[in-house]
Amino acid sequence: MYDSFTTAINTQRATTHWMETLTDNMMNQYTPGFRESKVTFSTFLGGAITDNPVKNQGQGKSTPGTSNENVFFEGSGFFITRNSEGKTAYTRLGEFTFDSEGVYRTKKGDSVQGYILNDNGEIMAGTKSISADLYEETALKGGALSIPTTNIKMWIDPNNGKFMGKYDEYEIKEDGTIYGKADGGKRSVPLYKIATANFHNPNGLYEVREGVFVETEDSGKPVLGRGSIRSGLLEQANTDFKGNMTNYQQAKVQMELVNALIKSNKELLEEAMRLVSS
Repeated sequence: MYDSFTTAINTQRATTHWMETLTDNMMNQYTPGFRESKVTFSTFLGGAITDNPVKNQGQGKSTPGTSNENVFFEGSGFFITRNSEGKTAYTRLGEFTFDSEGVYRTKKGDSVQGYILNDNGEIMAGTKSISADLYEETALKGGALSIPTTNIKMWIDPNNGKFMGKYDEYEIKEDGTIYGKADGGKRSVPLYKIATANFHNPNGLYEVREGVFVETEDSGKPVLGRGSIRSGLLEQANTDFKGNMTNYQQAKVQMELVNALIKSNKELLEEAMRLVSS
């Protein structure tokens, strides 16, 4: 049977974890792409324990990026990335740039995934094109995002300095389409569409490193992401600083009460030991 001292120790440990999580949230309020952690508690006979923190996958505000290569996803979902081992991951942080070989990559070096488009802006699956309506039906109504993605590559021809040998510049539109532009901007050709995905239970995703997630049985399979993509911006942390500060003050009060209970129990134990030994 648990006594008050054991209960207080367990609650103290849980409160410490809560305060550490709140502190981490507040310290990262200006970290682009940071996902706020939410702590929940379970109670049992021996006091309170904290459940595994849940990441808040809500929308963060936009902030200027470092270049037009950076992108901000306003909506529900994640950008799709792939590491050097071919493993897929998902992120909200669009701090992407083209490397020396023209591959669109994250800050950590993972390749950003997209779809190759034909001149009509239709997604190409092998040698067949997929209309926008069929894409919606295949990717969304069918449940899983089943259309294969590819690395986005805007290589520069060393002979003329143009993107893919024929485009003077590129532009990223709000639907995620990357256009190659030529003839002083008079000719605009769709090249890639940045791929996005969402999940029926995004809180079920597993965070493998800060802001990078992989799917799990709890998250379910990816479906089509919904929203717009804005070039030259990044997503700020979605931390509610005021809410975290309020919770931190509550945690401090809880910690003070628990510490007082522990102190009282220690004093009672010391008095009992003194009486026994006298």
